[in-house]
Amino acid sequence: MQALLDGLLNTSPLVIACIVFALVFAEDAIFVGFVIPGETAAVVGGVISSRGLFELWAMIAIVVTAAITGDTVGYEIGKHFGPRVMALKILDKRRAQLQRAEDFLKDKGGVAVLLGRFTAFFRAVMPALAGLSRMPYRRFAFWNFSGGIIWGSLFVTLGFVAGNSYEEVARVVGRGAAAVVAVIVVAIVLVWQVRKHRAKKA
Repeated sequence: MQALLDGLLNTSPLVIACIVFALVFAEDAIFVGFVIPGETAAVVGGVISSRGLFELWAMIAIVVTAAITGDTVGYEIGKHFGPRVMALKILDKRRAQLQRAEDFLKDKGGVAVLLGRFTAFFRAVMPALAGLSRMPYRRFAFWNFSGGIIWGSLFVTLGFVAGNSYEEVARVVGRGAAAVVAVIVVAIVLVWQVRKHRAKKA
């Protein structure tokens, strides 16, 4: 990805914004994440911000907007063309992963949309699966917005902090994502237990 970074550093801010947006958007909308994970584009965007070509908040806004919009398009594709999408040849070698994603969505519901954003394959297929399952759009939108904001802010900030060491961040980003998911899961379980305890008292 060094070539991508070098190329972007020599282009105009508008082109940079368009490329980063397109990569993040396409991952969720049309499965480009199988080739270039969206977090790579987000981290590169953060590195570019650290070079002074973009304000950090502006790059976060671009990535978050692309993530949310891409998921929304993916949801609509799944809702209207779900069976055709699931029959794509690109998924033939990933049927086991696809089944896990379907089971995860069935088990966790809307929460799967948020947590799935931190795993490359789930991030690419979860919106379409949510649409295919006829998840109410309001529920999907809540978790989509939540996941997009958390994920986009996290990975752009990682790139910004890393600066020239972005390759190291990209190498360990899988572990970092797993840690974030673990923290979120623990938090959700704790909140659920507290509410359950309060309900019993009431």
